[in-house]
Amino acid sequence: MSKYTPLGEFLRAQSGNEVPMTFDDIERLIGTKLPPSARYRAWWSNNSFNSVLTKVWLDAGFESAQVDMANRKLVFRRMRGAGASKQMDGTTKRHPLFGALKGLLRVTRGTDLTQPADPKSGRRA
Repeated sequence: MSKYTPLGEFLRAQSGNEVPMTFDDIERLIGTKLPPSARYRAWWSNNSFNSVLTKVWLDAGFESAQVDMANRKLVFRRMRGAGASKQMDGTTKRHPLFGALKGLLRVTRGTDLTQPADPKSGRRA
């Protein structure tokens, strides 16, 4: 269990599409201060490789939006679409065709995938 798990549980329990929060609200939920890197705008991006906390809100089905660094607040917005998101029961919701073509493409040895399909491509007439 991550120290950020309470934020994910809180977000999953919300019924609205937007959850406004201050950084202090988040710190109260997780029971500790945010790391020093949270002072930088990039830390609040929705890049899943950014931080453990980012993965928590993404897995809860939310994305960060309207990040106001000066006033230390942001809005978590519920994500829509075919992307994977964890539901309340912990299962992952994906489109039924997700991964349907996995493993069906084979490239024969010696094939140059960077070669243009049309050899005359890029040449002037």
